[in-house]
Amino acid sequence: MSSHGIEVKTADQIKVMRRAGLVVAKALIAMGEAVRPRIRTADLDVIARKVLQDNGATSNFLNYGAEWGIPPYPATVCVSVDEVIVHGIPGDRVLEEGDIVSVDFGAIVDGWHGDAARTFIVGGGTSTEAAELVEITRKAMWDGVAAAASAKRVGDVSAAIQASADGSGRRVGIVRDYTGHGIGTEMHQNPDVPNYGRPRRGARLGTGMCLAIEPIFTLGSPGTVELDDEWTVVTEDNSWAAHWENTVAITEDGLWVLTELDGGRAELAARGIDINDLSQ
Repeated sequence: MSSHGIEVKTADQIKVMRRAGLVVAKALIAMGEAVRPRIRTADLDVIARKVLQDNGATSNFLNYGAEWGIPPYPATVCVSVDEVIVHGIPGDRVLEEGDIVSVDFGAIVDGWHGDAARTFIVGGGTSTEAAELVEITRKAMWDGVAAAASAKRVGDVSAAIQASADGSGRRVGIVRDYTGHGIGTEMHQNPDVPNYGRPRRGARLGTGMCLAIEPIFTLGSPGTVELDDEWTVVTEDNSWAAHWENTVAITEDGLWVLTELDGGRAELAARGIDINDLSQ
């Protein structure tokens, strides 16, 4: 069923998306625990593949894009280091102390998708501004998620993300070329969810809709450059970037963050919002 081109899910369908979301959450935790100096980015893809296999899920990243005539994406995870914003292809790059590593991962269970991203700092040392960028991006994601609890339109979520960044006390670049999105029977669906905007604008939101909310910020210019591999996207000024994402369901009884082990309970409770957990 759809509402103005946006896929609307039943409660049972959202439960299946929760299963996909839990696979994503487990994989991101496993990869985060593995992030350390001297590990290759390709090693993270090995970990992600094993989580998919162990949980009877398939990848929504692997071979993505083939139907559009571009090189099919060759891995199950995007690993974007330092100046790489999104879509970094895992390979022989070796992580170093203080690197910022954004890991974007998705899974399919019984035809339903989950998608989320986290940004990690390698080892214990990095610059203060880089650590602040990671935290500002993480907080903006949760502020956007929290806004979805009462949002009437996509612009309410977008405005909350922008306000979070603008109120952080540090100037960051809000990447505009890549946005959040609807998700369900496909990984990318209507509506787009920009990380900037005005409230009360954009597509209407309602029960049964699922969104991937994903702020992407930089320490400099928000401008982007796509490399010759047609996937890797870097900052135009070589500044570092951070990326956080969760898949969120809007249900009759409240939000359910499908890609968090606790359904988003801790972060949303801190913001005065109760979650709905359809598994209980």
